[in-house]
Amino acid sequence: MPRNQFQRMVYAFLTVLATVHGYVFYSLYVVNGGTLMSLTGTTNVLAAINKQGGIYMFGSHFPIWAVILVEFGFAYLLEMLLGSPYSYKLASKVFDPSKTHPVLFETAIICATVGLMCPAMSFIASLLYYPYYSGFNIAVLFAEWLKLICFNLPFAFFTQLFFIQPLIRSVFKFLYRKDIQAQNVLN
Repeated sequence: MPRNQFQRMVYAFLTVLATVHGYVFYSLYVVNGGTLMSLTGTTNVLAAINKQGGIYMFGSHFPIWAVILVEFGFAYLLEMLLGSPYSYKLASKVFDPSKTHPVLFETAIICATVGLMCPAMSFIASLLYYPYYSGFNIAVLFAEWLKLICFNLPFAFFTQLFFIQPLIRSVFKFLYRKDIQAQNVLN
């Protein structure tokens, strides 16, 4: 897997790219789709988003592409500062990387990353999508944060473990196949 800082940045970029699109889709269609359609009187989520003028964020409505860019920026920054460095450290506290099967150790890293990133990104989402038009209340923010964690944690765990990370590992191995082959020759 990533052997230097540039490769870690590429790996994080690929992971966040896949993850943000998945979570925006999940949030809009699965979690909030019914509410959006009932509020606007439309029969599909995309029509509901268009009818309300975009997705509510920061107290205004933004197009989907802007929401994805904002979430991507926050997620990539958090992944580089929190997710990548600390998930490896947490997994290493439980398992010795040199004595643990690589699949088990990678699974521990994925679980630690989800455990760190899901609450952090849920908090950011709570701030981004807070209903500022009704005033600000810290208790409402906290309740929204906990609600988002409850919605996002199972989705994050299963998608990262079974879909996103296997896909990203395959893409990463394809992109860096020459570097991986050279490393294997040295070993």
